[in-house]
Amino acid sequence: MSIYDYDLFVIGGGSGGVRAARLAGAMGKRVALAEEYRIGGTCVIRGCVPKKLLTYAAGYSEKFEDAKSFGWTFGKLHFEWEKLISAKNQEIARLERFYRKGLESSSVKLYESRAVFIDAHTMQFEATGEKITAEKILIATGSRPRLPDFLGQNLCISSNEIFDLETLPKSIVIVGGGYIAVEFANIFHGIGVKVALIYRGKSILRQFDEDLRRLLQEAMIAKGIRVVCNTLLERVEKDNEQLAAILSDGTIIASDQIMLALGRIPNSDNLGLEKASITVDATNSIVVNRYLQTSVPHIWAIGDVTNHIQLTPIAIHEAMCFLKTAFEKKLTAPDYDLVATAVFSRPEIGTVGFSEEEAVQKFSCIEIYKALFRPMRNTVSGRNEKMMIKLVVDGESRIVIGAHVLGPNAGELAQLMGIALKGQLTKDIFDATIAIHPTAAEEFVTMYCPSYIYRDGKRQDN
Repeated sequence: MSIYDYDLFVIGGGSGGVRAARLAGAMGKRVALAEEYRIGGTCVIRGCVPKKLLTYAAGYSEKFEDAKSFGWTFGKLHFEWEKLISAKNQEIARLERFYRKGLESSSVKLYESRAVFIDAHTMQFEATGEKITAEKILIATGSRPRLPDFLGQNLCISSNEIFDLETLPKSIVIVGGGYIAVEFANIFHGIGVKVALIYRGKSILRQFDEDLRRLLQEAMIAKGIRVVCNTLLERVEKDNEQLAAILSDGTIIASDQIMLALGRIPNSDNLGLEKASITVDATNSIVVNRYLQTSVPHIWAIGDVTNHIQLTPIAIHEAMCFLKTAFEKKLTAPDYDLVATAVFSRPEIGTVGFSEEEAVQKFSCIEIYKALFRPMRNTVSGRNEKMMIKLVVDGESRIVIGAHVLGPNAGELAQLMGIALKGQLTKDIFDATIAIHPTAAEEFVTMYCPSYIYRDGKRQDN
């Protein structure tokens, strides 16, 4: 008989923690999970899912406008923020019930409280003071918005609060240039808000392919989003009923709301990690080995708290690897190679593999295949927005090592391209594939000649 109350105790009820707890319970293990806020974590409650719902809402403005060119006639359109937020809340509540039901069906004991370490095998719940013991412990506490300290920071909001604004602002300043900042700039512009995006870099979406970055930023500016690069937010002041964002170059931008989207930091503080001798690094991320074990062999950590790739599917993938290692006795390290990702902007971005710039630094011969065109829908509607499809190919092996899309359904396309790249398909296989016409995706298999080639880092145009 075990000397511990549970075989596995999971700290954190996000996507990774719930997956690990639910499947361990289904294996017949005695499992408990602690979550102090809501089941579902950042992704479900105040992240990916509600953001995508808002993205859908914002996209209708262009669809309604384009529809007129296809014969549709509408009366006066009116957007209701309160109705959207109510619908969003209903869907989030439904998903939370679904997550709870999954835990219950696997006999996972749920503690709705913050849990802290007393020692390496003992946890205490802040809500009740109760203590429990576990043979194995999994930390899956995720991350939270990084809020730098500056004058007036308390007047700003983060991605946590943005989903629950009581009223729709007429204007908003968004500070940052990553996924969250870019996506919300497009969301609010799409529902009629005056938007200014402030970013310290030379162009948005650092580390993405340069063509994707440039074309998206140009499209955002053409829509009417104000993009201010190479500058910092120095302070925020209250200015009557509005806020004044004062930038490092002296520019002052007035708006109803200021949202900070300046990255995320791990939720590792105030967990009592030191009492369990768990090591963290300089960023306060929990240090793990390739099998996700912390400095204490029976304690694992997954997801954003480890500062790996901050994506929900990564946390879920790591949860599956943890289960194989901890309970199936199969040492399994996560595979972080060729992770496809999307930015739900307008136009949308989908990308997987090497960017052009990365590939040139790593391979002696690189072939770039690129198509830039107006999607058929835009030719009829008169919208000038273009779409780009781009392949990066290792010129020696002919293996496709990068795929990048800017345009409608880019995320969907990138997911499928991720399979092709994971399978190490060559450009010859792409060329031998029959196209579906008329589609945008047919460009992937009809670009027979490279747009240009790099040899030893030097570009050679055809």
